[in-house]
Amino acid sequence: MEREQFIGIIQENKNLIYKICRTYCSGPELRKDLEQEIIMNLWNSFEKFDGRVKISTWMYRVALNTAISFYRREKKHQEKKTSIDTNILVYPAEYDSEHEAHIKILYRFIDRQNQLDKALILLYLDNIKYSEIASILGISETNVATKISRIKNKLREQITSEKI
Repeated sequence: MEREQFIGIIQENKNLIYKICRTYCSGPELRKDLEQEIIMNLWNSFEKFDGRVKISTWMYRVALNTAISFYRREKKHQEKKTSIDTNILVYPAEYDSEHEAHIKILYRFIDRQNQLDKALILLYLDNIKYSEIASILGISETNVATKISRIKNKLREQITSEKI
């Protein structure tokens, strides 16, 4: 039952993993590698999940820590990895072209942010409560609010200055 329960949780929260992979990796091969690593790390720590926080909060913490480590490792070593076939995730259907264009622009600007700011804005865009973001990232709720405000202003300025 544990395996089926895990797969169900992954399916219910696949958009969470999709967003993190899309934010931290630019190409489809690296996204797939990161997806596999996140799923493996979630599986390896699944039995340690104790229910003190929501499952999505726990998943965000594991997935973001994995993504940040993966990003640093890939950036530092730029080495290829062997692909492991996991068909647990099925990515969401593509958005309409105008919506997809706006999302690509937003992700392009998010990609320019530092690792903490990327994580913060991702969680914010997913309507995660500030208290949960603070728990996931290990910073205070006040710090979350301040940083999100600054990130939003910075993104607004960057997008406006490029006149998209």
